Amino acid sequence: MTSDERPFSFRSVALAAFLPTLLFSIGEGAIIPIIPVAAGNLGAGLAMAGFIASMVMLGELAGDIPSGWVVSRFGERTSMIGAAVVAIAGVVVCLLSPNYWVLTGGIFVVGVATAVFALARHAFMTTYVPARYRARALSTLGGIFRGGWFIGPLIASAVIAATGSTQSVFWIFIVSCLGSVIVLIALPDPEKMFGPSQRVSDAAGAQVTTGEEDAEERTHGLFRTIWSFREVLARMGAGVSLVAAVRSARTVLMPLWAVSIGISESNTALIIGIAGAVDFALFYSSGQIMDRFGRMWSAIPSMLGLGLGFLVLAFSHDLGSPVAWYVGVSLFLSVANGVGSGIVMTLGADLAPKDRPAAFLGAWRFSADAGQAAAPLFVSLLTALVSISFASGVMGLFGLFGAGMLARYIPRYVPRRPRPA
Repeated sequence: MTSDERPFSFRSVALAAFLPTLLFSIGEGAIIPIIPVAAGNLGAGLAMAGFIASMVMLGELAGDIPSGWVVSRFGERTSMIGAAVVAIAGVVVCLLSPNYWVLTGGIFVVGVATAVFALARHAFMTTYVPARYRARALSTLGGIFRGGWFIGPLIASAVIAATGSTQSVFWIFIVSCLGSVIVLIALPDPEKMFGPSQRVSDAAGAQVTTGEEDAEERTHGLFRTIWSFREVLARMGAGVSLVAAVRSARTVLMPLWAVSIGISESNTALIIGIAGAVDFALFYSSGQIMDRFGRMWSAIPSMLGLGLGFLVLAFSHDLGSPVAWYVGVSLFLSVANGVGSGIVMTLGADLAPKDRPAAFLGAWRFSADAGQAAAPLFVSLLTALVSISFASGVMGLFGLFGAGMLARYIPRYVPRRPRPA
């Protein structure tokens, strides 16, 4: 029985993939806003705090390469369980950190675990969700991830207010990961829920599921694939690297900015949580815009909005009412980011060749993750050399430049299909 002939229920996917993803993303979303604060409590300066916060993205980039091997060797569900356990170990290191260098290592481990968990859940969907339901399932998965990133900071705000301790937020991630592990272990074997999965032979001749094979192809020979598709990656790939860079700069810069203007930890988490809710509310609208009007109508407004938001933020640091400016810009950046929800994955799917999509998508993801990892390091460096306002202004210019690149190359590589009558 092929995957498309199997009986399928979104409820079963909700238990097997959506619920563990929601729990994991709630935990990750809870700790992201407080990493600069935790680093500052251990003696790190503003620039060093930004560097430590960037370790999540750097860990994800480092985890991209071995994650395909892990998923193909141990399977989707086991890899998700293992990634959650490794994330718990990383968070325990953060809790017990005697100095900010040890905290840096713990955050990096969390990033590596996040990369493995993300690829494993994608492989799970490839294996067990029939092709005709897959787009809806993956878009829902992306929305659930964003939902976790707004629920997590709200829980963090309440926990900090109740305990008076920033460190207590790390326990949210531990509980969330334990919840993911319990859900994944308690569920019956996926083949009992979804029916026998199709098996194929990988490069070594071993029998693997289609999702495991897809995961291995995404990372095996990654740099050869990048060279093979160097033309499109140098143009469109550079554009999405800037998209990912500006987005990850927002993830690091906004908590760092809150520290620089003296906002309390609980209020920082609350503001970021509310901004995440705005972002989450727009993920479906972004897909509608892309499908109805074309990719440019999502990508260009998103990058312009992010660029302008960072430029406004750069000039607001020494103005009157800096907290009000911070709240306003946070919400504006969330709207801009929400309008572009899914643009990186959608453009990758548009550009992927039919004969070897997995290998191309692995290279495409690596290009985006490279920009995502580099931007926070750049923000940290500029903050150390000049100021946080200067770093924000530079990221704003990157956003405007990225909008220009996408405006030039999207029509060339992803021409607008005529709408049906």
